[in-house]
Amino acid sequence: MKKIVCFGSMNLDYFYKVTHFVRPGETLSAENCVTGCGGKGLNQSIALARAGAKIMHAGKIGKDGEVLRLALDNAGVDTSLVITTDTAPTGHAIVQVDPSGENAIIIFGGANYKITEQEIDTVLKAAEGGFLLLQNEINSLDLIIRKAHEAGIVIGLNFAPFDPKIAETLPLGLLSYLVLNQTEGAGVAGVEDPKAILIALNANYPNCRVILTLGASGSAFLDEDGMFVTVPAYPAEVVDTTGAGDTFIGYLFAGLSEGMELKAAITLATKAAAIAIGRAGAADSIPLRRDVH
Repeated sequence: MKKIVCFGSMNLDYFYKVTHFVRPGETLSAENCVTGCGGKGLNQSIALARAGAKIMHAGKIGKDGEVLRLALDNAGVDTSLVITTDTAPTGHAIVQVDPSGENAIIIFGGANYKITEQEIDTVLKAAEGGFLLLQNEINSLDLIIRKAHEAGIVIGLNFAPFDPKIAETLPLGLLSYLVLNQTEGAGVAGVEDPKAILIALNANYPNCRVILTLGASGSAFLDEDGMFVTVPAYPAEVVDTTGAGDTFIGYLFAGLSEGMELKAAITLATKAAAIAIGRAGAADSIPLRRDVH
C-alpha cells in the first residue's frame, strides 16, 4: 500500500435544510441549521482513512478551525502537515439542502488560499514515493502539479469545483489521474457526450487516466485499449448527496493505492458513495471499509 498525501481544503460547513434553494431577491427561513466539518480535501482525507488508506492531510486553517484538525485526528488521518495561521480565518461553506437531498453550496476560501511556496515544498517532500491527491479549493495548483511531477509523484486531481479560467492554465497533462463529473468534463473537453468527453481528454492528455462520474448513471472511463467502459451506480435511497462525491474519490484512491485495477477501484468507490447518499452530512456520511460490500 502506497501512502497518500491529500493536499486540500478544510472548511467549517453550515448546513441549512430548506424547502427550495433561495431565489434572487428572496429571503427564506431554514427549517434547521447544523454545523459540520467539511471541505473537499478534508472529506476526501476522511474517506481515505475510513477506506483503510495510509493518509496524511496537508492544508491550512485559521485559529477558529482547530475542530477540523480534531475531526481528521479522530478519523485516523495524520495531521502533521496541517498548518494553523493567525493571518486568515478558516474557510467555510454555506450548504442549502432541499427535500430531495440535492444541495447548493457557497464557499469562502479563507486560509485555504494562503498556502506559501515553502509550505508546498514541505508537503511534496512528504508525498515522495506515493500519491498526491488535489482538488480545486486551494491556491497555487499549477505550481503544485508542476513541482510534484518533477519529483516523480503520482498525482490525482478531482477538478471540483470547476473553473474554466483555471482549466486553461493547469498542466493537466502532467496528472496521472483526473476525476470529473459530466459538467466539469464538458467544460474541459468542449463536448457534452460522455464518450466524446473521454475520447477528447484522452487525446489531449494521453498519459492521464480520466474517470468521468455520471451521477445516477454511474461512471465511465477508457480502458488501455481505448474502449469505453461504464460502471453502473448502485441503487440507494437519497437522503443527502453532499458527501457522495468525496466518498467516491477517497475510496477510489484508496483502492488505487492498494494496487487495484482501475475498474475494481471504481466499483469499490461506487459502492461506498451509494452508502453515503443514504446518510445526512458530508464527512459524517462516509462509511467505514467494513460496511462496504
